[in-house]
Amino acid sequence: MRLSNDEALDLIKNAPLHELGRLALERKRQLHPEKITTFIIDRNINYTNVCWVDCKFCAFYRHAKEADAYILSYEEIGKKIEELIAIGGTQILFQGGVHPKLKIEWYEELVKFIATHYPSIDIHGFSAVEIDYIARISKISTREVLARLKQAGMYSMPGAGAEVLSDRVRELIAPKKVDTAGWLRIHKEAHEVGMKTTATMMFGTLETDEEIVRHWEHIRALQDETGGFRAFILWSFQGANTELARLYPEIKKQSSNRYLRLLAVSRLYLDNFKNIQSSWVTQGSYVGQLALLFGANDLGSTMMEENVVAAAGAKYRMNSEQMIELIRDVGELPAQRNTNYDILRRF
Repeated sequence: MRLSNDEALDLIKNAPLHELGRLALERKRQLHPEKITTFIIDRNINYTNVCWVDCKFCAFYRHAKEADAYILSYEEIGKKIEELIAIGGTQILFQGGVHPKLKIEWYEELVKFIATHYPSIDIHGFSAVEIDYIARISKISTREVLARLKQAGMYSMPGAGAEVLSDRVRELIAPKKVDTAGWLRIHKEAHEVGMKTTATMMFGTLETDEEIVRHWEHIRALQDETGGFRAFILWSFQGANTELARLYPEIKKQSSNRYLRLLAVSRLYLDNFKNIQSSWVTQGSYVGQLALLFGANDLGSTMMEENVVAAAGAKYRMNSEQMIELIRDVGELPAQRNTNYDILRRF
């Protein structure tokens, strides 16, 4: 029987943590009986830090005239990709700020450059927020933006920009971002043009438990319709250096207990998502490891480079050897995957 919203809410509020862990691990074992935990070797490349969206929870963005604003050159991007290839990497998570002046032709040429010169690298790129703005400034539809970027060589789209899919919350923390309906529509369009995506959620700002469950309901319903999400990734708001934490002092750092509780319920509720990723980048390596016993089957990325979350105070780092050790330590079998969750190498 599929978990209802009320049942999910009851689990969040009332279930003992150890019981949630047991149920989530049992569900994970049904989906992944071979006990393989995957990870990917990739690099986050932020092609620009210029952004007009001014999210209150972001400490990374700059305005165009600030001294440390940048747009990376092809040469700089190429050097970063070559360094990734040298350590066995297969994917770049490619995102900016939302630059106020860059149109579709600029993005097409950049994606073509990467796809042509580095065909072994999957471009897991941009976000619904970037796609929305590229469409507006280029005076074309978001579907056309997606189709043209796919044609240029973009492989898949991450779920960034979802935060919590509640317009009440979005209006408070990122009022310039595409709304809930827009985020869902752009992901649906990506699926329809043949591009897989991921779904994400950032909790720990101003949302209620009911809004968390409603977020899950939105993505579960779209997954029922399209089957286009590869994975779900949950992480907690990182408040250091952010305007949001200054504006709302009632926002508190989320506990490991809270993270594991929500992770476990998401595994139970999102019954049509095969893959759920552990967020060791925000939780640290050992809670990230514990997440494997609370429903996660993927340890995510080694993150050769990460700038956005680091700017907000999260400084955790881990290489592939450490990941392999953590996975083995909980009795799972480590394996390197690609963007599509195909196994490339077992250890």
